[in-house]
Amino acid sequence: MSYKTLLVHAEADPDAAPRLASAAALAQRLDATLLGLGAEMYDWMAVSDPYGFAAPDWTEVVRRQVELDLETAERQFRKAAAAVAHDWAISHEAPALALARMARSADLIIAGGAPLDGAASLRAADAADLIMTSGRPVLVAPPMGGDLRAERVVVAWKDGREARRAVADALPFLKRAEQVVVMATCAAQEMEDTEAATTAVAQHLKTHGVAARTCVRIAPADRACAELNTEAEALGADLIVAGAYGHSRVREWILGGVTHTLLQQPERFVLFSH
Repeated sequence: MSYKTLLVHAEADPDAAPRLASAAALAQRLDATLLGLGAEMYDWMAVSDPYGFAAPDWTEVVRRQVELDLETAERQFRKAAAAVAHDWAISHEAPALALARMARSADLIIAGGAPLDGAASLRAADAADLIMTSGRPVLVAPPMGGDLRAERVVVAWKDGREARRAVADALPFLKRAEQVVVMATCAAQEMEDTEAATTAVAQHLKTHGVAARTCVRIAPADRACAELNTEAEALGADLIVAGAYGHSRVREWILGGVTHTLLQQPERFVLFSH
């Protein structure tokens, strides 16, 4: 198993440049094709009167601005991807929806994890939407980007379907890694069961040639993410693998504590699966 096609969302925003550079570097390392998608919705509300009608002149201004944004996004993408096989597409759908549709042609999606305000959601992909709806693993890049080497990786283990899916989806990274730690936190009374679960995961990974060990720490639920980041820092890991936990309520995702924190404050790359 390998990642042969990567998908990244390209934006006109200069803050997206580090993500594009990270995606291109990863595509080069994996000998993969990089698909770039420019997606931005028209902001009709910005030019509507109180009755919901948009003035024709302002409608054209909005259209032109979106087209200019997409042209800028394409230039940024093609500049970043110049050294790798790549392709480009555009959409006027919501970015997360457009990416989820295009994910049928990709093995891995690369996205940003920053929270979105109302206006930004027209031109930036909501990572939670993407993770929960795309059916593909999503690699969330930290704001500063970076060259993901994935030589040392921490697997955030919680014994459920999401974490199991994440481990399977991350195998192309895990098999290339020099060190992998399967980590879990638990209450004191759960230590024996948690150690047994993480040991089983490590043994399974070893059948794939992955050099994995375990780490279980006693900690309350609200300390789980801090413990995870501490272990990653100590290991020198640039990648965390995690199941994404959440459910939908009134058109927004209610995320689990660790998932929410890793998305809001990504200190390193995080591969999420749902």
